[in-house]
Amino acid sequence: MDATNLKDRVFQFVESLSSEKGYSANTCRAYEQDLAEFVGFITKNLDSLDTQGKSRPRTFDEVGVNDIRAYLAMLHTKNQKATIARKLAALRSFYRFLTKHGMAQINPAELVRTPKQGHFLPTYLSVDDMFRLLDSLDTSHLAGLRDRAIFETLYSTGIRVSELTFLDVSHVDFSKGLIRVLGKGNKERIVPIGNKALESILRYREKLESDEKLQKAKKDKKGNPLFLNKDFSRLSARSIARILDRIARECGFTMAIHPHALRHSFATHMLDAGADLRAVQELLGHQSLSTTQKYTHVSIDRLMETYDKAHPRK
Repeated sequence: MDATNLKDRVFQFVESLSSEKGYSANTCRAYEQDLAEFVGFITKNLDSLDTQGKSRPRTFDEVGVNDIRAYLAMLHTKNQKATIARKLAALRSFYRFLTKHGMAQINPAELVRTPKQGHFLPTYLSVDDMFRLLDSLDTSHLAGLRDRAIFETLYSTGIRVSELTFLDVSHVDFSKGLIRVLGKGNKERIVPIGNKALESILRYREKLESDEKLQKAKKDKKGNPLFLNKDFSRLSARSIARILDRIARECGFTMAIHPHALRHSFATHMLDAGADLRAVQELLGHQSLSTTQKYTHVSIDRLMETYDKAHPRK
């Protein structure tokens, strides 16, 4: 199999992720990018010696465990272990697809061990820092009202920034205090939203609707976006990250704060206040409880304080 055919196989695999498994466009794009990197590496390293000692190009069918390990070694020069593990997982899934459809006889990626990963400690803000960040926003103008509504919503609900950008006005139930979120794998869930966030959204939308320019602007083809950029189109996740970075620096935070930190803060503060782990799992839209459990480490100070106060032989 040459490089062209291999790219065709990748295309077929990515298409199957969308059509058969219902993966989101973002997830399919991530798989495609990871596999494109593998294809590029393999096509540059398919030379070998035949039985007469002469150099000849190998086919993709001859790629084995050592080739996969060489690929991972290359990744180690530029990627973190978590990223490498993800790329290896994508490769295993790709090979499983090939073997299932008779395009490959073996799955060499299954014979390669996943790199051992260190414990991931998510970045989060304390309650005081979270309030300081939100209260620092200047709401005397439309952009400030929008930014306040965005970050109040992220902290109030714990949704991903990608989920927030897909919110339409119709997804917010102001009377019941709920929002309808489309998560990973196009799975829909209902999430509670607090009064502070709802009030911020209402103030922003009232100011926005009074803008004459909005009435002349073209409506977004995919609906009526909840949060708009200066051109009155759907705000992107990258733009939100830039806005948060600027606001954090203006607040004097020395660490980099990404929108995901607000999701981490939501989970941390909920668990610290005694929320049930499985309830937080549902709110975050995690498939596995172990994914949610990574937030429990931040409660160790509270646990130790309780232990010191309560245990008779501490």
